[in-house]
Parts: sequence; C-alpha cells; structure tokens
Amino acid sequence: MLFGFLKSPPLSPRLHRLKDSPLFASLTPLELKIVDGLMHERRYLGEEIIFDEGEEGQALYLVMSGRVLISRKLDTTIEVVAELSPGAFFGDLALLDNSPRNAQARAIDNCELAVFFRADFMGLMETDAVIGYKISLALARHIGGRLRDWMSGQPQIEAL
Repeated sequence: MLFGFLKSPPLSPRLHRLKDSPLFASLTPLELKIVDGLMHERRYLGEEIIFDEGEEGQALYLVMSGRVLISRKLDTTIEVVAELSPGAFFGDLALLDNSPRNAQARAIDNCELAVFFRADFMGLMETDAVIGYKISLALARHIGGRLRDWMSGQPQIEAL
C-alpha cells in the first residue's frame, strides 16, 4: 500500500478504552501510548474498598472492566452517589491536589482499573507539555460542566 507507513497503528483494546474516555479523547495514538505507559493497572475483588472517605487523594481511576460504587456517609445513613461502569473515571480532583476524598469507592464486582497518579501527571506536564495541556483542558472542561450542572440544580456525580 502506498504511504501505508503514514497510517497510525491499530489501537489495543486498552488504548481504545482510554481514547473513549473524555479525559483522553483528544490524544493521538502516540500520545495515548505515552499516557498508558504512566498508568498503573490495579485489580479489585467484588466488595473490596478502592479508597475510603477522608483518605488523601493521590490518583485518578479509570474503570477498564467491572463496576464501582461511589458512596458517602450522611449522618447515620449511606448515600449512593454513583455506580460507574467501564469507561467512567473518578477521583479526578486528585490530579490537582491532595485534598481528602469526600466519598468511598468500592468494587461492586471484580474490576480492573487504570490508575493515573498525580506525581506521574505532574511529571508528564514537565516532560510533554502538549499532552499535559490536552489532559488539563479536558479535566477543566469536565469540572466546569459539573459546576454548571450543579449551578442549574441538576443532579451530578461529585468530584472525589
């Protein structure tokens, strides 16, 4: 095929999952591979706690398979904030600061998560400003959309 060398290589299923996330949708295949190289794979059994309310936020989580329940304590009851399935991400504010988590994340069933630690994100911002800019812009848009929804009274998933 003429000029076949210019065509991007096919994406693996894992890179497709990253590309499908609004946080990484603007990245090129090469940029996705760079980000994927920084992500850590974690597996959790059903009912296992991923993080607890009040813990220091250190990473963003992207659901690759399985489901995750986000809940928080309200006085004497537990409020379910969200049930997340593959493609969803949570813990996004941890990329920006180390504030305590305002909810608990628990695996509903066996799940696989891609974890993006704040230290790796900050390192990426220093070594590849273009990728860092694209992710930061997507993160700002996501948080801005959540704020607009909240201001209009729409229910929404809180930042964790």
